[in-house]
Amino acid sequence: MDLLFYHLRLRCFVIVELKIEDFRPEFAGKMNFYLSAVDAQLRHDSDAPSIGIILCKGKNEVIVEYALRDSTKPMGVAEYRLSAALPEPLQRELPTEAEFAREFPLMALVKLRIEVEREIRLLVADQTEAERPLALGPMLTELQRLGLAPQTADRLRKALQTMNRAAHGLDVESADASEATEVATAFLAELRAIRDNGSS
Repeated sequence: MDLLFYHLRLRCFVIVELKIEDFRPEFAGKMNFYLSAVDAQLRHDSDAPSIGIILCKGKNEVIVEYALRDSTKPMGVAEYRLSAALPEPLQRELPTEAEFAREFPLMALVKLRIEVEREIRLLVADQTEAERPLALGPMLTELQRLGLAPQTADRLRKALQTMNRAAHGLDVESADASEATEVATAFLAELRAIRDNGSS
């Protein structure tokens, strides 16, 4: 199913199925399956029966009527409309293109930092039973102690300042972010190669 909600006032689950084409009778059968599964697996005795909504590009009223005529489960079919522009209230709430462009490299850098930390934890866990250090700096020291630090470890220590600033939501120069991304990507590749060699 595409979307599953719980309606607090109606006290029931609501399933929404999104279709990029006109309604076809088989959509009703699929929705009937989803409703049965949700009612059997999630619905409590005090909940009302689940409701299904099929959102389609278009619909023929006669086909919809025949498809739903004998169904005992509450479901409906509706058409969606695409808008070329966002409504004004939504435009004010969403980030501008410039804001998104400025923030995206930082999000990618934070994600890369998390991947580096995860790989180091896995490598250290493979080598020792001791409790692993929590911070990334001490984990790099532990890698060096074990003789497993990639060649780019010293460069990563310098890039770590930029990565930590990004992780804490502080401003980072785009050149620094690019350099840190390059260093962390190279370090991650070396780290994975070391793990692969160790496991083979």
